[in-house]
Amino acid sequence: MNKVKPTQTIRCAIYTRKSTEEGLEKEFNLLDAQRESGENYIKAQIEEGWVCLPDRYDDGGFSGGNMERPALKRLLADIEAGKSTASSSTRSTVLVAACSISPRWSRRSISTKFRLSA
Repeated sequence: MNKVKPTQTIRCAIYTRKSTEEGLEKEFNLLDAQRESGENYIKAQIEEGWVCLPDRYDDGGFSGGNMERPALKRLLADIEAGKSTASSSTRSTVLVAACSISPRWSRRSISTKFRLSA
């Protein structure tokens, strides 16, 4: 069977978070496991044109009780600025959160998944 080639590349950023610093000193820690999970999910969508951006957005030791997290702020700023490793400005970015503890951005956030265009 012929596979349909995607008409659009979807650049995916992975955001990881752990509310405490406990265990982050390990060679492979929870943030790495979340990143790996996100990468595997993105790879499973390769036929849809999904590609994983190399930038890491890891907030170790930051609570989900608010949005005051350096990596999350950097990620949102990068999306706003249209940062991309792709050459086409017409491509979109999908934000993929790989948080095993909680599938939400913040305790005050309603939305758990959203698509952002850059």
